Amino acid sequence: MTNPLFYAKILLFGEYGIIEDSQGLTVPYSFYKGALKFSALDSEFEKKSNHHLGKYAEYLRNLELPEGFELNVSEFEKEIAKGLFFDSNIPQGYGVGSSGALVAAIFERYSVTKYIPENISKDQLKNLKKVFGTMESYFHGKSSGIDPLICYMNLPILIENKESVDKVSIPKSEEGKGAIFLIDSGSVGETGPMVQIFFEKMKTEGFRKTLKEEFIRYNNACIDSFLKKDMNPFFRNLKKLSHWAYEHFRPMIPESIFNIWKKGLDSNAYYLKLCGSGGGGYILGFTKDYEKAEKMLDGFHKEVIYRF
Repeated sequence: MTNPLFYAKILLFGEYGIIEDSQGLTVPYSFYKGALKFSALDSEFEKKSNHHLGKYAEYLRNLELPEGFELNVSEFEKEIAKGLFFDSNIPQGYGVGSSGALVAAIFERYSVTKYIPENISKDQLKNLKKVFGTMESYFHGKSSGIDPLICYMNLPILIENKESVDKVSIPKSEEGKGAIFLIDSGSVGETGPMVQIFFEKMKTEGFRKTLKEEFIRYNNACIDSFLKKDMNPFFRNLKKLSHWAYEHFRPMIPESIFNIWKKGLDSNAYYLKLCGSGGGGYILGFTKDYEKAEKMLDGFHKEVIYRF
């Protein structure tokens, strides 16, 4: 059995905004990965994973996929009985796509039609996103399908709006003083409750207005300038985005991060933003001078994901 690896993903921009039609930019992150494997299920981890796959197979058995897509669920069930499990080091509840990688791995192995990610057209991407959305809904209640799509494609993806996504190339990471990095908040986040808070906030007109007029504008401007590697407007809009989140996404910012978020805004040494839905897990950091930011963030576990 070949074991294709499925990497974690990081949503650099677009958290919550993509629900309301903002753009999003998401990249694969190869530090964390998962693959379907067979074993005698001796360890507790393998046993648990195999059991979860069995439950998921029941869900897939009754799932109606969009026309033209079909999964060989019988084969999946047979292999679960033979000791199939998902061997993954992707942390759950950290906003880096643990369920997305699992869904991508299952689709790749059991989809009746086989695809070559590099050759997938924009229209096919749109349809795959729908398929992945229905498959991943098992884990989150409602899914956009973006996470599994990124994990499956293993390429940076630009989310143009709710309906449309496209492959995109991001500027090459190169050794420089600047960095994009992850900070471990030290706690696990749950997507469901955070999304619920967001929808509650969306019921107030003031929040809807500021999200559309400010958040989405700053978010899209960040994506545009990052893809052009135009770093001055990038950091200008990033500061506005970080400040907006500090004011309006407070319930989603883990308590352990609250003070350092403000410290970044006050000092301009770095700016923080949510990585996925927040509430725990990772937080994203951006800085023009990583050495300086690292000293200021002493005591927090950090992982650099991109240099410039």
